[in-house]
Amino acid sequence: MKTLTHRLIIINLVLLGILTGCSKSFLERPPEDAIVDANFYKSDDQVMAGTAPLYNIVWFAYNDKASHGIGDGRGGNLMSGSYQVENIRLQTTDVTGEVYSSWTSFFNVIAQANLAINNIEKYAGPAVSETVKKAGIAEGRFMRAVAYSFLVQNWGPVPVITNNNVLLNDTSISRNTVETVWEFIIRDLHYAADNLPNAPLQKGRISRWSAEGMLAKMFLTRAGVGTSAGARRKTDLDSAAYYAQRVIENSGASLMSNYEDLYLMKNNNNSESLFSLQWKYDGDWGTQNSVQAFLAYGSEITGFADGWGGDLGASLDIMKKYSPLDKRRKATFMYPGDHYSYITQQIDDPNNPGKKITQQLQVPWNSVGNERYNTRAWVKKYVVGRPEDNDGKVTQQHTEMNTYMLRLADVYLTYAEGVLANQAATADAQALQYFNAIRTRAGLPAKTTITLDDIYNERRLEFAMEGQAWYDLVRLHYFDPAKALFIMNNQDKGSYRIVPNAAQNATSWTITSDTPAFYPVTESNFYLPYPAAELSAAPNLRKPPVPYQF
Repeated sequence: MKTLTHRLIIINLVLLGILTGCSKSFLERPPEDAIVDANFYKSDDQVMAGTAPLYNIVWFAYNDKASHGIGDGRGGNLMSGSYQVENIRLQTTDVTGEVYSSWTSFFNVIAQANLAINNIEKYAGPAVSETVKKAGIAEGRFMRAVAYSFLVQNWGPVPVITNNNVLLNDTSISRNTVETVWEFIIRDLHYAADNLPNAPLQKGRISRWSAEGMLAKMFLTRAGVGTSAGARRKTDLDSAAYYAQRVIENSGASLMSNYEDLYLMKNNNNSESLFSLQWKYDGDWGTQNSVQAFLAYGSEITGFADGWGGDLGASLDIMKKYSPLDKRRKATFMYPGDHYSYITQQIDDPNNPGKKITQQLQVPWNSVGNERYNTRAWVKKYVVGRPEDNDGKVTQQHTEMNTYMLRLADVYLTYAEGVLANQAATADAQALQYFNAIRTRAGLPAKTTITLDDIYNERRLEFAMEGQAWYDLVRLHYFDPAKALFIMNNQDKGSYRIVPNAAQNATSWTITSDTPAFYPVTESNFYLPYPAAELSAAPNLRKPPVPYQF
């Protein structure tokens, strides 16, 4: 595991230099030369500073491009003629950029989590409260579990690493079986749930309910591992519903009343957020949310020389799934003629050539003769606008917009799916209550019964551009691979024209397919390939996986 070994050495040294102090925000940074393992972790503030990087920099390489490239590109939500095409067309290879960046990011999370766990256990002094010591170790185990959940869902068997020092001296580490990796994830999350406080120790940090919510979701996914004939393990499904209900009833979390408000930077760490990555627009490279640079359609709405997402848009497949009543569409994808009062744009002043005027965003269109249309439904989610739209907290490739990793809406749908279990449909009153709370917020009518297809479709629309669509397909593939492959092979990612009914503040659109495009996927290319750089340096990745020894 030479490449991984070298990377863990580097990440440990780098992260040792960027551990952040608590002060007003747990992301503020102290002097770099103030931290040495043997002399650190001597107070509550220092322990909490030791786990602060787990909330941003170690996730950066995944969040930057791979989250939407893999999560939404491979998941069927995007089309493009250039950006992310290998992922969108399900032609991801071992040298596709997002393969290596996500792999390294997840193992960097694991390395820093292990570092925090081991250092707190070894160096925490008598002045450190038991509450903070337990919480710090639990944060490490929570983050490690989440990173492993991404690894096992993308690559299947992967090596489980709990001690960086062992790795540095051991070149015989092998991949572990999918079943035991999932057991490792569940155990880490159980520990986190038992040792995190009921309320976050600081705003933006995780709590017991973050861990139980993630535990519910992981039980839901693991329920299909190793099963057959489309039936999942009932014990895992029951556990998913059990922990989801505990979070719903005890966490104090609540849905934001307006879906679009979830994606305003001023609403970071809102009542619906259970786990979000925490970014700083003015921090060191890797501590910021950079996705606006790649998703925004132009620099006129970012205020800088970024906004490179003009060739990226919603797939025709997901556009067909939005009801005209669905409020989530406008919060997720921009249609021509859409108006956003909280984002401004600079356009040419028609009365003063060479001058610019600033106005509220009216999404532009092409005009050919009497026809106005766009060939893209540009991405809106995580596009927050210019500095003046966000109290100045935007610079080129930097925003402070949190990245949602777990929302209460996710827990609601996890509960509904856990209760549905292996039935064809359910009319369970509580499952319907939570399922319909999400639909009614979106402006859609309530349902009286729900099926697995209903839940899958609701998840697709609720979490589009949050990097989740691919993992919903992986969950389905565990217990019904034929259906997962059927869905993917029938997603139209071809070109289209979208015509608004008005030049401004359009309320309806005509969408016409130009050239349909379907990209085949089979069992052979369903999972991501191991990165070429890792395979060349780590021959053990080619060996049959072995069970992890607990």
